[in-house]
Amino acid sequence: MAGLPIPLPAGDNKDKILCIADLERAASKKLPITAREFYNSGSTEQITVNENSTAYAKYRVRPRVLVDVSKADPSTTCLGRKVSFPLGVSPAGLQGMAHPDGEVATSRACARKGVNMGISSFSNYSIKDVRKAGLDIGPISHAIQLYTLKNRELELSIIREAEAQGCTAIFLTADSPVLGVRYNEWRNDFRTPKGLSFPILKRTSEMIQKQTHDDQFMSFNDDAHNWARDIPWLRSVTKMEIWIKGILTAEDTLKAIEMGCDGVLVSNHGGRQLDGVPATLDALPECVAAANGRIRIHVDGGVRSGTDIFKALALGAEYVWVGRPVIWALAYNGEQGVDVMLNTLYSEFKRCMQLTGCNSIKDITKACLGLVRSDGPLARL
Repeated sequence: MAGLPIPLPAGDNKDKILCIADLERAASKKLPITAREFYNSGSTEQITVNENSTAYAKYRVRPRVLVDVSKADPSTTCLGRKVSFPLGVSPAGLQGMAHPDGEVATSRACARKGVNMGISSFSNYSIKDVRKAGLDIGPISHAIQLYTLKNRELELSIIREAEAQGCTAIFLTADSPVLGVRYNEWRNDFRTPKGLSFPILKRTSEMIQKQTHDDQFMSFNDDAHNWARDIPWLRSVTKMEIWIKGILTAEDTLKAIEMGCDGVLVSNHGGRQLDGVPATLDALPECVAAANGRIRIHVDGGVRSGTDIFKALALGAEYVWVGRPVIWALAYNGEQGVDVMLNTLYSEFKRCMQLTGCNSIKDITKACLGLVRSDGPLARL
């Protein structure tokens, strides 16, 4: 080696964003502790919020080799339009706390990547602003996330505004008659920061500051919600698709079919409601089996890589949604951060398809997965 040049490092890449875990670390450096704990924590013992992600590790991908994947196409359809790949941004609220541009930045990034977005009732921007931000970039479908409110006139006004702005579907949050037991919010006396409002719920910053997040939710949410009352009412007032968000059982999947709903979003609210319920990936197969092709099944919760998306599709989901990654992306670098997040997951997912010999979404089936067993070889699904 004498006389040869000494190799020098190309540069300091320790802060380069290569995966969703990098985004989470970068966001943690920027977010105040109260905001970070509000976004990242689940309820009580944090069992479900953690198992949402760890559940994916139970499965292994079974690749097929020597397949021509030069024309692999990860596109699919969702909410009535073609999307670039089967990922959408969940209706995560309070995005303005992560970055001032909040939901409008997210909407622009989603439209640029060709994927869809859910708008939270707790959005810091109006439905009109979020829709316009995306449509200024390109085609995009939005779903409006809705709670059952004590004030029916307010609930109806949200529906009418969503229709007027061209939203495609309602994601009715069904798992929140009350808020989960969130120790971190109570310990921190969490309140939405000054200057942020909830225009969809018609709540100004001044109104919000007077109550904790928990008290505010309890004051307007209707814990008397039920299938027999609320689904027929929604059907009577709108032609938007009606999806039930928060289902974890075959029984409720069958109920959604019985009530004529358009789709089910298998979700446990990111582990923020009842702790100890199943990870969404573990609940997914029984919901898919119960549906038996009669209703569309989407899933959210714990997705942190393109391979996670692949596994969820192999277990029967048609489409996958993410929440916390977009928050971390916004905190990292606003709209450009969301671009990084979406491009990262797209690249990982497409490469996973190619490395498993899948050329289209329909090629992703149970045969692509095996279940890890403690007592022996990988179990075929």
